Amino acid sequence: MNGDPRRARPASPIPPRPPAFAEARGKRTRARAAGMDPDYWYAVAYESELPRGATLATRFWGHPLVVYRGTDGSLHALEDRCAHRQLKLSGGEVNGCHLTCTYHGWTYDGGGNVVHYAHDLFGRARPEVKVPGYPVTTRHGLIWVFPGDPALAAERTIPAIPELSGSRPWARLDASFTWQAHHSMIIDNVSDFTHSYLHRRFRPFWDAKLTRHELTEDRVELAYETFVGGGRLTSRFVDRRRVDTTSIELVFDYPYQCSDTGGSIKHWCFVLPMDRRTSRVFFIFYFDAVKIPGTPWTLPRVLLQPFMRMAGALVVKPLLCEDGEAVEAEQLGYETHFTAPIVELNPAVGLFQDLTIRKWEEFLDRDRSRPRRSSIATADGRIVP
Repeated sequence: MNGDPRRARPASPIPPRPPAFAEARGKRTRARAAGMDPDYWYAVAYESELPRGATLATRFWGHPLVVYRGTDGSLHALEDRCAHRQLKLSGGEVNGCHLTCTYHGWTYDGGGNVVHYAHDLFGRARPEVKVPGYPVTTRHGLIWVFPGDPALAAERTIPAIPELSGSRPWARLDASFTWQAHHSMIIDNVSDFTHSYLHRRFRPFWDAKLTRHELTEDRVELAYETFVGGGRLTSRFVDRRRVDTTSIELVFDYPYQCSDTGGSIKHWCFVLPMDRRTSRVFFIFYFDAVKIPGTPWTLPRVLLQPFMRMAGALVVKPLLCEDGEAVEAEQLGYETHFTAPIVELNPAVGLFQDLTIRKWEEFLDRDRSRPRRSSIATADGRIVP
């Protein structure tokens, strides 16, 4: 016999992985490695997901966050880490407007300061201990966190949607997904209308021709000539005599994306970059009216929201699931073939990627000038355990 049969076989080589941002070369690899600037407000959950006395664990670009609602209804956001033994605070319990770690009972206020120790201090003075806290607010039925420099929170605004307020708000449809894909792939997907073949069953748009694309400061504007609102079911509810559905305007107003069809069919898309390959996506679609099929009349307002729920279940969410499957497949394909030559035909996609890269570079430049590096920058999209 040659050799020892018990000798361990050599380990299989670890396949190469796409480069991190600092090592990335070329537009696509840099865009797919970039984070999103944390000095903006980001939607993290629906208000309905967080009842009083509950916690919600989430992440921003690999960095763990916990949002909790006090028993008094107040909202707070902290780093999801007890300063003592590093347990996740999201596993703790809410007491009033405080959050208590489940291990040794260290209790934090909404600013991240430890205000109570549930054990003997062994004759020592009470230590001044805290974890980072983050500004948090609500708007449009969503919970928003500002994961960056709190001093900048007042300078940033959450997009206004005036059509959803007032005495006659538009009909609204919400959808949210957590997709295993980099945030830049999602922005590409929701703004690049060359993928109509993917939606050939629902035909939300087809035969799209790019008529305008422009990058100005932190905003990409583009427009398509296209037929909007197809499909055997949905087309019957679109009033084409009143609404121009032959074109659509889209904006990537960093870090948010929106669209407008004829001033009557609109949407916003809010992306939370959880880590290098995980993103939560919130969609808000809203319509000024819905036609009753076969008539010149519109649905009564009392029937609009039940109709939106039905349309969401039968059409919108299944359609968006097709996008989710596509971007998740793109993520896997990129991780395997990230060195493959780039063949991108839509010039608007290059503008999204240029803006994504520049905004991440600007954040990293600001971060380097600060006395202490941001934990979001140091995590760099890797999941912090």
